[in-house]
Amino acid sequence: MREIRVFTDQPLSAGTEVTLEDSVARHIGTVLRMQPGDPVTLFNGLGGEYSAALSTCSAKRVDVRIGDFLEIERESPLKIHLGIGISRGDRMDWVIQKATEAGVTHITPLYTERTEVKLKGDRSNKKQRHWQQICISACEQCYRNCLPILHEPIAMTQWLPQVKADQKLVLHHRSEQTLSQLRNQRADSAALLVGPEGGLSEREITAALQANFEPLRLGPRVFRTETVPVVAISILQSLWGDFL
Repeated sequence: MREIRVFTDQPLSAGTEVTLEDSVARHIGTVLRMQPGDPVTLFNGLGGEYSAALSTCSAKRVDVRIGDFLEIERESPLKIHLGIGISRGDRMDWVIQKATEAGVTHITPLYTERTEVKLKGDRSNKKQRHWQQICISACEQCYRNCLPILHEPIAMTQWLPQVKADQKLVLHHRSEQTLSQLRNQRADSAALLVGPEGGLSEREITAALQANFEPLRLGPRVFRTETVPVVAISILQSLWGDFL
């Protein structure tokens, strides 16, 4: 049986017992059909993980007996903050999932001139919870013990002056600068700015450059908005992170 990793948003301590959240219990008891005594790995996003075993398991309630704490971290030494223009449909879900798997530490959904998705009130809160669950599921799957910080959506113009990173890059397929020019540099943190469908406007690119972002082109081809972050993050992790 494959290892089952479970995130729970509550304090964890070796030798104690916790009751998992209802949605998690339904998945374990109904979908996975696990039984008392089955092993699981618990983590709460604060670092490390715990070996554990189910003590009670049904579709409505799952209790877990917590075993030893394992001080295991799988975080990259490179801290990456992704600012991504909000896209339609499931593109945004895909970006958040893959960026989490690739090791980003911060994700900020951005409203840009060409963003067609407008989120307000209850719809914004619902979408934020949905994206947060995608981060959680991705961490469970890829063995990360720390969740990336998912910020609330803001305007790109508000985000630009807030970002602090050793290397700040705006993805711009008409730029002449490529990653080969960054190979000899060193960075412990990076910020990536990616536009939505249709890309960033010239005015937005100019604003990014004025905020000390460097333009960056990823080769001769033009990628879709959901492809660009994964490609760029992978290359940065290879240069300065843990894709070595």
